[in-house]
Amino acid sequence: MPTKREHFHYSVRAQFLGERMRMMREDRGLTLKYIASYLGVEFSTLARYERAEWPFRADHVAALLDVYGVFEEREREELVALARNAWRVCHWQVAGVKDVGSAGINELPVIDPWWIQSRAEEVCVYAPVLVPPLVQSRDYAEALLRFTDPHLPVTMADQKVRRLLERQMVLDAKPPVRLTVILDESMLSRRLGGAAVSVAQWEHLTRVVESRPHVMILVLPTVAAMHAGMEGGFTVCRMRAPFPPVALLDQLTGNAVLEAEAAHRYDTAFDKLKDAALSRSESMALIKAAIEEQGGRSERAVAGREAVAA
Repeated sequence: MPTKREHFHYSVRAQFLGERMRMMREDRGLTLKYIASYLGVEFSTLARYERAEWPFRADHVAALLDVYGVFEEREREELVALARNAWRVCHWQVAGVKDVGSAGINELPVIDPWWIQSRAEEVCVYAPVLVPPLVQSRDYAEALLRFTDPHLPVTMADQKVRRLLERQMVLDAKPPVRLTVILDESMLSRRLGGAAVSVAQWEHLTRVVESRPHVMILVLPTVAAMHAGMEGGFTVCRMRAPFPPVALLDQLTGNAVLEAEAAHRYDTAFDKLKDAALSRSESMALIKAAIEEQGGRSERAVAGREAVAA
């Protein structure tokens, strides 16, 4: 009969827990050999726990937290709960609330989608409405923040924008996270924050692509009326081996983290969208044409206002 371990699906929860436990061990200067001996398991077993190739046992996590000197009750409960729920895939996270599953609100830490993206080998984004955060310019990000939360204090808005720009550094890591973005053509005529902000954003996209060969921006033409992304935007994180892809869906009140078969469906959908999109060179030519057109309109509008004022 297959063991429970053989039925284990590589999960985001297991990866998050494995990294947390590894970092605690390394921060305390303890070796794998020492901790494996303490638990009474093979060296290779503990290594697989930390790499999330096997799920940590809840009793092992509790024992290691004693060794690592973690006695804060809330943190202990969350980490042990992660071990108990490492088998679960697909979950909905409500903004500002604990992880929500089929049984209601659980005592599990919310796993930041940025954490998942930063550990991917390739991030694939279908963006039908907004430029994805990984390639947003500062002004575009600020304009979007002001629109979505007009009462946000300036200092907090500045902090959020700085954090966004810091997270974009995964594109310059070694090795860098590869990024493929598919934009809907209609976005090129949408002015978020005004013509100047939009033009600056499209110029930012061209610089990102030209300076980073591992970043690809494609445009899905409007003639592709029936396509695999008709139900909305999504992100697929193609994780490093041996982990399978993870799909992320952002909504107004939270986000969904999809794994296993659900993630594979989005992975396949992205490949179909990529086949329907314009080529890399055609896409960049279309973006540059939008820059020239919108930039020309902006200059004519300024000239018109100056003429009226005179």
